[in-house]
Amino acid sequence: MRRIGTIDSRFQSYNVEMIEVTGGAFWKPYGSTASALLTSNDAQLGIDTYQFEYRPPIDLANARLRLLARALGPAYVRVAGTWANSIYFADSETRPAKTPDGFKGVLTRQQWRGVIAFAKATDAKIMTSFAISSGVRDSRGAWTPKMAERWLAYTHAIGGTISAAEFMNEPSIAGISGAPKGYDAAAYGRDFKSFRVFAKKAAPGMLILGPGSATETPEPWGMPPSIPGSIPSADLLASGGSDVDAFSYHHYGAASVRCEASHLPQTRLEDALSEQWLARTGVTHAYYAALRDRYAPGKPIWMTEGADAACGGNPWGGSFIDSFRYLDQLGLLAKQGVQVSIHNTLAAGSYSLLDPEDFSPKANYWAALLWHRLMGTTVLDAGIPLQPGLHVYAHCQPDRVGGVALLIINNDADRTASITLPGKRFRYTLSVTDTPSVGVKLNGQLLQLDARDRLPAIVGLAERSPVASFAPRTITFLAIPEAGNPACKPHL
Repeated sequence: MRRIGTIDSRFQSYNVEMIEVTGGAFWKPYGSTASALLTSNDAQLGIDTYQFEYRPPIDLANARLRLLARALGPAYVRVAGTWANSIYFADSETRPAKTPDGFKGVLTRQQWRGVIAFAKATDAKIMTSFAISSGVRDSRGAWTPKMAERWLAYTHAIGGTISAAEFMNEPSIAGISGAPKGYDAAAYGRDFKSFRVFAKKAAPGMLILGPGSATETPEPWGMPPSIPGSIPSADLLASGGSDVDAFSYHHYGAASVRCEASHLPQTRLEDALSEQWLARTGVTHAYYAALRDRYAPGKPIWMTEGADAACGGNPWGGSFIDSFRYLDQLGLLAKQGVQVSIHNTLAAGSYSLLDPEDFSPKANYWAALLWHRLMGTTVLDAGIPLQPGLHVYAHCQPDRVGGVALLIINNDADRTASITLPGKRFRYTLSVTDTPSVGVKLNGQLLQLDARDRLPAIVGLAERSPVASFAPRTITFLAIPEAGNPACKPHL
């Protein structure tokens, strides 16, 4: 198994929406009767005005939340999202009595200190984006750094660091993302250049990512170009937005059923294991990688937001049926050279890794934990081509000189797969629970926290048979610590 590349040590990362930090209207859980009206921009998409409800600020000091996030470290915690485009940094301990004109939300010092403390406690580096709404613009409509400067100054004053940032969230749909009416590629290019000059002076160590676009995949599941205020990424980059340290993009394979009435592309539960569904990750990557190669050749590429479906995730988001997509996405992106993949979200919405109410792990959290522990930063060629029903990825094991780990995804409904693999190995097989839930079994045992909120022992089953078999609809990691792979040994 030859070495084909490497990924960032924080490759597997997660998003904490800015609206979680500040509190506000977020996607309503399925079955909830509470509601909150949307803004006029949201209404333009035809989204049901009762698809959101108020969410109080997340408790980033919660012991369970920190324990589970720390187990995924090192990582990036991306505090951004559409809401960050219109956020006002109050530079005070409490909110002002009224949200200032030109903004839709307020971030206080106390809330931002909580983000910094969370990042430090969980071995996470902070990534974010900046406000671009009318409240940060001059009389000509140009972006100004005055508020960003206050925010960065306070961050540095309390010992915090913003390690990476996009200028704004999803400029490809600027018209519904808080940008001024009529915002176009020329305005973006002008503003991005101003932002870059400011950022390199105020935070010289901060990586600048961009454009951070979404919705453009030219396939039937791509979002309609009729979304108000859409700007093609090619135009954003050509206008002056290509001077980035890393190229970033977002990927959702569809919109959730919450947005069905708006005629955004949908997917069905019965398609969750289909090859066509799993392939969407690669199609979106190819689209944006081509733009990277044209406008920012040689720059690293990051997927800075993604999940099963936009609009808060489908009802099955985060469950074991979605773990096939989640892990296949990690394996495919790593193989294609993507350096960082940020899941939306850690603990909000149907697509979260943790339950939003009590922070208990969903199936996708356990999938993430196994990836983190077994799949290192050196990517190998597994030597088994992608085939319907069997996806195999290989990495060096972390902290195991010469060790190799395989990820084997059998998404076939009926067929048992097998590969010849001599030598001793350890098996970690994830499978569905007996009753519908967001839980998952590891080697036949339900994964769950103990009574003291401690993580269970993650132990592989030793095998020596020359043929390894994989049951239908299972996900298996195989650890081979004694593989002796030369690519997995330090090179002097």
